[in-house]
Amino acid sequence: MPKVNANSIRVGNVVEINGKLFAVLKTQMVQPGKGGAFAQFELRGIRDGVKTQERYRSSEQVERVSLEDREYQYLYPEGDNYAFMDIETFEQIIVSGDVIGDPAVWLQEGMVCYIRTYEGSPVAAELPQTVTLKIVEADPVVKGQTASSSFKPAILENGQKILVPPHIESGTRVVVGTADGSYMERAKD
Repeated sequence: MPKVNANSIRVGNVVEINGKLFAVLKTQMVQPGKGGAFAQFELRGIRDGVKTQERYRSSEQVERVSLEDREYQYLYPEGDNYAFMDIETFEQIIVSGDVIGDPAVWLQEGMVCYIRTYEGSPVAAELPQTVTLKIVEADPVVKGQTASSSFKPAILENGQKILVPPHIESGTRVVVGTADGSYMERAKD
């Protein structure tokens, strides 16, 4: 396993610490006014799912684990887990909701995602950057409201609430970013 500087570790990487594997959930570089810079990581154990925090000086070495990255098609939810199918071999795998995290609300049947596995166990999932959904409920347009750059609440077909520009009405299809659930643009279809 290659050793890399702590400041080169990114979200989605898997690292080995004291013989245990951890998926990196969050990273933060801290430069205090006094002393050297350090990297702080929020980690989740691959085997047990326990979350922990680790801190390393930026010059320290960390062992990064190589993962297999493959395309899978989302099939259906199964309790707190999600079923996916390998596009090449048609084998199905079950991915824990903890592995996917908050972006799980944007999963749509047939969506192609990248799933990283280590020795056959899913450790991270990457959804497409955007999804297209229909607005099922939005406040009506008020004359003159479009002159200002205000946003109004709307409810999508998957039940999620987002903020949209005033000219967007119910029934409109919109593009939403999966990273933060933000309105991107009106769908072009």
